[in-house]
Amino acid sequence: MRFLIIQTAFLGDVILATPVVSELKRIFPTAEIDFLVRKGNESVLENNPHVNTIYVLNKKAGKFKEIKRLSKVFRGNHYDYVINLHRFGSSGIITWLSGAKKKIGFDKNPFSFSYTKKFKHEIGTGKHEVERNLELIQEFGAEKLVRPQVYPSLENYQEIECLDLDNYACFAPASVWFTKQLPEHKWIELASKIDSKNKIVFVGGPNDKALCDRIIEKISSHTCINLAGQLSILESCALFEKAKRCYVNDSGPLHMASAVNAKQTAFFCATVPNFGFGPLSYDVQILETTETLDCRPCGLHGGKVCPKGHFKCGEIDLSTVK
Repeated sequence: MRFLIIQTAFLGDVILATPVVSELKRIFPTAEIDFLVRKGNESVLENNPHVNTIYVLNKKAGKFKEIKRLSKVFRGNHYDYVINLHRFGSSGIITWLSGAKKKIGFDKNPFSFSYTKKFKHEIGTGKHEVERNLELIQEFGAEKLVRPQVYPSLENYQEIECLDLDNYACFAPASVWFTKQLPEHKWIELASKIDSKNKIVFVGGPNDKALCDRIIEKISSHTCINLAGQLSILESCALFEKAKRCYVNDSGPLHMASAVNAKQTAFFCATVPNFGFGPLSYDVQILETTETLDCRPCGLHGGKVCPKGHFKCGEIDLSTVK
């Protein structure tokens, strides 16, 4: 049996799709499972023993040109099932043109009319995104909730060991969406809550280095190391796994930490856990404002700026932080 899974959204969305892969492989041990991601996210699936081929949608090469190219490839692969976890048009067209015997996805996709079976995608009910994804394969006997997984290589772990960090905590202060970020002064306050025996290692992408530098400049209580932009995704996951604890926003690093079962404290500012994108590690703490704000949540992803101008949802009480 041949499956194609499509998730061409953000890094975290790809990680939250991995339980679909592991469950399909558990149920159909001999199945071939391919995966389509957008360019930049392919490394998340490296070393995954259940994924046969990783395909990449490179929109910069021309979205419609890429849709045409991939659709032709997929028709030649003769899939039994295409399972589309993405809810937007480009993936819907690819699913429609895939030639698969059966097509499964969410009804929010504008091309869901072409699906063999479609499911509701309801946000705000408290149901986790992993649960929503796994509902698409419930008919096969999938579990309701499974922790996502990524697979750092031996080389990834060796790279982290070479840093000679010993005891450390991880700070991931950035997010694509500004109102998902715990404010800078709160990260400085957070450092004062961390055991002084532990180093603080900052992680993120190349564009996050300046933010990390600003925070580090105001921390005198700990040895801080800025690794933003220096690690691959799977190296960052290996770093999270070995940390005493990871401190993350409602963003990609939260899901990376979940995927290696790292201990984590997650901060929810403009968004809320009820959307279904919370951490799934065994040791989790979620912190959010206790103040009732009629503007929160202000959207599924928050925003680039606080629409009210006060960003009160970022003023989270850190007195109980682990």
